[in-house]
Amino acid sequence: MAKMVEVVIDSVRVSLTNQQRIVVLREVNAERYLPIWIGPYEAESITIALQEIEVARPQTHDLIKNLMNTLNARLVRVEVVLLRDDVFFGNLVIEYNGQLLDIDTRPSDALALAVRAHVPIMASREVMETAGIIPDKDIQPDDLGPSGNPSPEVEEPETDERLSVFKDFLKNLNIDDLSEGTSEGDQDPDKDGPQKPT
Repeated sequence: MAKMVEVVIDSVRVSLTNQQRIVVLREVNAERYLPIWIGPYEAESITIALQEIEVARPQTHDLIKNLMNTLNARLVRVEVVLLRDDVFFGNLVIEYNGQLLDIDTRPSDALALAVRAHVPIMASREVMETAGIIPDKDIQPDDLGPSGNPSPEVEEPETDERLSVFKDFLKNLNIDDLSEGTSEGDQDPDKDGPQKPT
């Protein structure tokens, strides 16, 4: 198995110009982020699970989780294992009858299952080094407190700004549209990738 690092879902974002969705993964104990472009259905599915929103009937990812539970299979972890030709590849690690099985999947589907099953999300170190982003340190000397660390007043607006993007996404989320499928111009539903739409 390739060397892996644990990541968590930092946010699910929507582009205000073209409505493309991005899930942003953050490396645990590090300030490195991995953005992955995903389809609108998968973005809504991940967001619904993160926010623990009750839905009247099981969605596809709920169905998969229910099937695994019924068959006494256990989702151990999900992985982002490869980036090839601007397409991310995912993997489900499932324990069944005492064996560990690897199931090929899109990372967006893997993430939607991970938030429902509360299992670790892992990313290949190679993928993180290739596509990961480390934000610039943009702290001015005037922003530093007496100890040389950023004061709480500096960090709070950044957190509010990040959350405001997520809140805007949730405000525009229409649960009733989930059954209508994807709209014209949406990304190819069979691949997740970092590429920006042209």
